[in-house]
Amino acid sequence: MISVHMTPVPRSTVVTYRDDGPLSRGMGMLVAGQLPPLPPVIAGTFVTGVLLLMGVAGSEGLAIFAPAVTLLLAGPGSSHPHDGRFDWLVPPILRMIEYAFIAACGFAHDVNPVLIFLLLGALAFHHYDLVYRLRQHVYPPPWLSTFGLGWDGRMLVVGLAVLADLPTFGFALLTLYLWGLFGWESLTCWLASPRTGVETAETGTQD
Repeated sequence: MISVHMTPVPRSTVVTYRDDGPLSRGMGMLVAGQLPPLPPVIAGTFVTGVLLLMGVAGSEGLAIFAPAVTLLLAGPGSSHPHDGRFDWLVPPILRMIEYAFIAACGFAHDVNPVLIFLLLGALAFHHYDLVYRLRQHVYPPPWLSTFGLGWDGRMLVVGLAVLADLPTFGFALLTLYLWGLFGWESLTCWLASPRTGVETAETGTQD
């Protein structure tokens, strides 16, 4: 019989939507929530966009710069409660950066398009599942963001695979790992979630 320990409700669902990895959360602990999250993320978006437009994804020596810069800028804001009027913009901006970087690296290094879309599909599945379960008050376990690497860890893995001149291998390995992890965790979680609790959450949402 499958059993799942339900995770306590986080202080802010916006923080959960960020999908931070261990590196980003560690940087957030250094500033103890004192750094507003939105301005650094916007700055990271600008710098990442400039690097990609300059051909970073096609350069063997510079591919790691985009995720590193984004991590340095956006990571410290992970501990902020994200209670500002426009802080809800942070998660979709991080999604855009992550997806764009992965796609740019993949296509620039002749990775099979099917493999690129499979990797992006694993991320899209995870993020959709995250949004839906939070709507039903079924919160993900804390270890999922750690083993899922977070947006920061996944970008660094792709960047390192490019630097090692093993983009196809890196994409394939990451794709298999993420589909296995996210698919298994989502399936076991939903099978173990009490049906009455979901129905109650849906009723409360409608009210």
